[in-house]
Amino acid sequence: MKKNEKRDLKARPAGELARLVREAEEKLRGLRFDLAAGKVKDISVIKELRKKVARMKTFIHEPSGNAK
Repeated sequence: MKKNEKRDLKARPAGELARLVREAEEKLRGLRFDLAAGKVKDISVIKELRKKVARMKTFIHEPSGNAK
């Protein structure tokens, strides 16, 4: 994830980040099923998506004025 992408995520309101987290977790769930079925060739996509979800959750729970 690039620096400007992190800045864009941090600038979003907590409600929108929560929606993005739900969507990313659904996509991650689908990727895990595809991995088990042998359909995923590049597993680094799963790793990057997990990190992105963790970053978004961190921004949601940050004590800054953004999360309220």
